[in-house]
Amino acid sequence: MYEYAIFWEWIMFAVRWVHVITAIAWIGSSFYFIALDLGLRQAPGLPAGAHGEEWQVHGGGFYHIRKYLVAPAEMPEHLTWFKWESYATWLSGAAMMSLIYYGGAELYLVDTAVWDVSPWQAILTSIVSLAAAWVAYDLLCKSKFGDDNRRLMVLLYVILVAMAWGYTQIFTGRAAFLHLGAITATVMTANVFFIIMPNQRIVVADLQAGRVPDPKYGKIAKQRSTHNNYLTLPVIFLMLSNHYPLAFATEFNWIIAALVFLMGVTIRHYFNSKHARRGNPTWTWLVTAVLFILIMWLSTVPKVLTGEQDTAMGASAQRFASAEHFEDVSNMIAGRCSMCHADEPFWDGILWAPKGVKLDTPARVAAQAREIFLHAGASTAMPPANVSFMEPEDRALIRKWYMAGLKGS
Repeated sequence: MYEYAIFWEWIMFAVRWVHVITAIAWIGSSFYFIALDLGLRQAPGLPAGAHGEEWQVHGGGFYHIRKYLVAPAEMPEHLTWFKWESYATWLSGAAMMSLIYYGGAELYLVDTAVWDVSPWQAILTSIVSLAAAWVAYDLLCKSKFGDDNRRLMVLLYVILVAMAWGYTQIFTGRAAFLHLGAITATVMTANVFFIIMPNQRIVVADLQAGRVPDPKYGKIAKQRSTHNNYLTLPVIFLMLSNHYPLAFATEFNWIIAALVFLMGVTIRHYFNSKHARRGNPTWTWLVTAVLFILIMWLSTVPKVLTGEQDTAMGASAQRFASAEHFEDVSNMIAGRCSMCHADEPFWDGILWAPKGVKLDTPARVAAQAREIFLHAGASTAMPPANVSFMEPEDRALIRKWYMAGLKGS
């Protein structure tokens, strides 16, 4: 059993590592080509069909790049395709979801206080929602409504906000954020697999057959590529969010997710404008900062409304050990958390304390005051899916204890 757990721990680490590596490759190439496309310049003497060119310098050498809006007159001898970065990122992400969220559905996917279903029902809902989201998105893009890309993107944003709310009504907050990221990533990869690559193959086949390619295929691919460009940064935020409970496990988490998508738009608008030489819209950074401050505020709204204020951080364990309510909190933590967070956890399937956090003695509880407050007081991240049934009164007690400890500084 011990060796089995070690094996799976390293398998999950390996899959996560592959996911990060492939995501870097995909995002890097995506950002590069968007910047390249926006920076192209018209110049005299361009070959027939060339849309623009760009001179770049990197690694001690100069690069001269030209783009053909549809295709060159003849098929080049060597053609580099960019596709496996996207596919490998999605496949490794799907593997991570299967290992962590499907394999550990009782802890990470199902919250019986939100939706009391069996793990297999939650997993089926997850899979169906991912597939349905792609189908709905694709149909919208192909409809007459999708002919106006700005109008389409506004509608897609409204749908994403609705989905953010919907996921928080059926899954844990952590799983809701992950599914928003997974849906967005699925749309992005499906754009590459079902739309962009097939359209490019049609153009290549026409060139090889001596036909003039239809420009509509490039136009369609460009629309999907633009969507991918604006979705990339929110996906990264949502995937990282599972490490930050103030993002996913607070009362207004779905609004936070909605604002994250807006931040992705403002940041990409700045860089896209710079690359296209359409000015220097620094106002986008101010808007982004305001949105992020609003997100920070939303994560603390319940505490603000009850009059509780966090006035300091980093108090010593001794101060928290002597603070009011410590004995009650220590006893409650022992009952709610120490089955996993102990020298010898007795929760089935857990052989060591998650992240090395141990809460099985009063001294250890005092030493982890800040983390207990963030994960179980200020948010509902712990216990996972509230499997040990921590009551709102228990969380309120944690907050009172933590504030008492801070006041003693």
